[in-house]
Amino acid sequence: MPRINFALEDLQAFVATAEKGSFRMAAETLHISQPALSRRIEKLEKTLGSRLLDRTTRRVETTNIGRQFLEEARAALDILDNAVFRLGDEATLQRGLVTVAAIPSAALHFLPHAIHVFASRHPGVRVRVIDESASTVLASVLSGESDFGLNFMGAQESSIEFRAIRAERYQLAMRRDHEWSARKCVAWEALAGQRMVSVSRQSGNRALIENAIAHLERRPTIHYEANHVVGVLALVEAGLGMAVMPGMAVPRDHPRLCAIPLVEPEVDRVLALIRRRDRPLQPAAQALYETITLEMAGA
Repeated sequence: MPRINFALEDLQAFVATAEKGSFRMAAETLHISQPALSRRIEKLEKTLGSRLLDRTTRRVETTNIGRQFLEEARAALDILDNAVFRLGDEATLQRGLVTVAAIPSAALHFLPHAIHVFASRHPGVRVRVIDESASTVLASVLSGESDFGLNFMGAQESSIEFRAIRAERYQLAMRRDHEWSARKCVAWEALAGQRMVSVSRQSGNRALIENAIAHLERRPTIHYEANHVVGVLALVEAGLGMAVMPGMAVPRDHPRLCAIPLVEPEVDRVLALIRRRDRPLQPAAQALYETITLEMAGA
């Protein structure tokens, strides 16, 4: 096996330069001089026997080998970084790293407040949020990439523990100047023929809604799609149509959008904290888990 004859700082120098595309910016990020940065990268390239970066007068780009090595270098640094933080003072919540996977609506409208409360109590603990679709959130928790997740309850996994923390009803989001904005409620069948915006078919929200209204004779037709809730609301705000959104997605004080209840039928989703049954949470993760439970129950 080839001897590893380079330092951690050399690996960090390469990753920073590859990501910034600039020796100057990478040196500033690492708080070292450009000559020192160059020496670290040259040492790494010499040890590996391969050129990792192509240098031009205007920009630095990774070579083919460099691009492949970059992913592995990032992964190695992440592993070391996580190990250092987890083995530090996590038991006393002085330091630590917690990774939370969350569906976009929760990550956008609820998690920031809960994390703010958590950070005020444990300022030394870092929090990483993975905001993705429901299926990706579940996969992230199953794989161990995330300590736990915030998802809505759908297909049950025997290896996953679900803690239901809030039920919310789907509503119809629209601009405040829309002709329907003064209505008390809207029936699902009334959406037929209206211009509608929706999350993509890969979204758990989309699947849940379509299953819930499959029995209706007249159903809405989707004109515009976006992958996440943020994109959907941007299209609604631009006046391109209305959208069926979970109640959390449209705050009551939104300056340009409002949401009204959908009826006949009333469709709910249940938000839940999810975690692996076979993996106890580390102290920092457990503390954030409980903070989210309490804050969301009172939201």
